[in-house]
Amino acid sequence: MAQLRVAVVGAGAAGLCAARHILARPAVYAPPVVYELTKNVGGTWCYEERVGRYANGLPIPSSMYKNLRTNLPKEVMMFPDFPFDEPLPSFLPHQEVQRYLERYCQSYRVTPHIRFSTVVEGVIPVTSQAEGSQPKTVWEVTSSDKEGVQKTESFDSVFVCSGHYSDPCLPDIPGIEHFKGTVMHSHSYRSPEPYSGQSVVVLGAGASGLDIAIELAGVSGQVILSHGKPPFTFPLPPGLRQAPPLARVNQDGAFSFQDGSTARAQVLLLCTGYNYTFPYLRGDALGLEVRKELVSPLYRFLLPPAFPSLFIIGICKLILPFPHFHCQVQFALRVLEGSVRLPSRAQMEEEVREQMEAKRRLGVPSKHLLRLQKEQWGYCQELARDGRFAPLPPVSRSLYEEVWRSRNVHPQNYRKANYRLASDNQWELREWHP
Repeated sequence: MAQLRVAVVGAGAAGLCAARHILARPAVYAPPVVYELTKNVGGTWCYEERVGRYANGLPIPSSMYKNLRTNLPKEVMMFPDFPFDEPLPSFLPHQEVQRYLERYCQSYRVTPHIRFSTVVEGVIPVTSQAEGSQPKTVWEVTSSDKEGVQKTESFDSVFVCSGHYSDPCLPDIPGIEHFKGTVMHSHSYRSPEPYSGQSVVVLGAGASGLDIAIELAGVSGQVILSHGKPPFTFPLPPGLRQAPPLARVNQDGAFSFQDGSTARAQVLLLCTGYNYTFPYLRGDALGLEVRKELVSPLYRFLLPPAFPSLFIIGICKLILPFPHFHCQVQFALRVLEGSVRLPSRAQMEEEVREQMEAKRRLGVPSKHLLRLQKEQWGYCQELARDGRFAPLPPVSRSLYEEVWRSRNVHPQNYRKANYRLASDNQWELREWHP
């Protein structure tokens, strides 16, 4: 059988994982072509001091800020077959994660297959059918290099690994036109120093929102963390207080919150997440609805039932990212190889519909339908079972949940812990730095 040709869009963690496992199967796959928009590997982990747009007009994708440290320990964050360097602390500065991905790329000799500074402009399925045979889909991928030279190539499969942390989600805030201060999204936040002495409202208390608010409290005159979660009961630093969700901006430029309280600030920092966007895919041609908060239907959160040789890796939220990518890539390759037999298109679409409806009946809003959280463990286990590869060790869940608990008790101190994996089932607290 002729080798299968695979295109990989993006050279972040998911794309490198896909390329590494494709290269490990030379009897089945030709070396992949990896398209990377920037000059570096690492995707969202590649820090870029600049914000806005490159000289060529393309938006700078990096959302990394200078002082970010991981909120997961390296012991569970790693790819299962490629550990971080042992002497490193459990919670790493982003530079160490970038170095890890560069080392991963070099170790598995992925670099020669990456086309840097290359924009993917179109991914189009072309289906043909010879008499008496099954329909066959070939993917035409059109790209442009840094000189603007356009090229179209054909592939048997495409792995979409371009991530979903680069297109800011901007909420509709009534009266925002009355605010005369600075409005920005966390996508463009790099460090706290420019906001020294200023009053800031941080809208949104996800992982980044909380971390950035705590960081700003060290330099700002006042920080208000506005969010819709139950009020945090753990200690917050001086100068940081909580408020309910923002209701509107009044005509005098003051912020009005849902409990009727008001406040003035010089900066509104939106930590409101990111949109799903795949400008090179035509959802209607793929049987997909691509919305800002949801892409559906995706069988196993991975592939459109109408075109099961297209795989969108890592679209889910609240997951253990690198191990999650590892499981999805392994499963996808076994689908391509034919060792995993998929249900019919109609059956896959019905399964996704039932899955989404079950979540909606539980009150899950559309914007959270791709959040996995506790579901991720069963999901990865099912992929491993059906794909016949090694599942994630139980210690991954155990330590992940311990860190989640610790983070919710004291978000300023939980990163002081260092852990060690004693076995596939047990972790140990190695040391604590108060």
